[in-house]
Amino acid sequence: MKDFTRYIPHTQEDIQTMLEFVGARKIEDLFEMIPEEYRLSKPLDLPEPLPEPDLLRHVQRLQSPAYCSFVGAGAYHHFIPSVISAMIGRSEFYTAYTPYQPEISQGTLQAIFEYQTLMCQLTGMEVSNASMYDGASSLAEAVWMAERVTRRRKILVSEAVHPEYRKVIQTYIDPDQVEILQIPYKREEGRTDERRLTDLLDGEVIGVVIQSPNFFWCDRRPPPHGRSGS
Repeated sequence: MKDFTRYIPHTQEDIQTMLEFVGARKIEDLFEMIPEEYRLSKPLDLPEPLPEPDLLRHVQRLQSPAYCSFVGAGAYHHFIPSVISAMIGRSEFYTAYTPYQPEISQGTLQAIFEYQTLMCQLTGMEVSNASMYDGASSLAEAVWMAERVTRRRKILVSEAVHPEYRKVIQTYIDPDQVEILQIPYKREEGRTDERRLTDLLDGEVIGVVIQSPNFFWCDRRPPPHGRSGS
């Protein structure tokens, strides 16, 4: 437990200086107004600490199963280590070390290059682009690129794709150049209707936009915890 003191930013000298400033000799003096019988005089009886991902999983297991019913609509399971928030709050990571970009941009660019290379190697694609601001604009750029490559006039978009993503596609795409056709989803399952998709396919289709997991947290696998996606 004594190891935890390394996370406290103040040195013993800092603490002593602050105590002297408020007229106290030791930290315990700050709690004299609390009756002694109510003060903690020994370490808490707690188990050994867990790594952050394990601790979050433990806490989630303590939550009601109803918590899972809010999964979907873009709110998916993910993990962001706490250290990320701490790091981006430090000026040396976002102030410029060169005249044209901050340190964090350099690291992000390097990660993007590595990701794009790996995706091309895994999928066999000629091009992979991760240099986008967010998922919605990335999707619209992909539709744009497909239109320029195929020179066709129709794009099929599943209604199970996040509605905000679909709005961004509509904002990007010139309706006089490309027609956006919506693929309905099965209301009882929350999945894209494959039969309607097949009916809409023809030689003018640029491509098909689907999302997995989709807006309802459904894909081709059974819904988690036996839930329906509708």
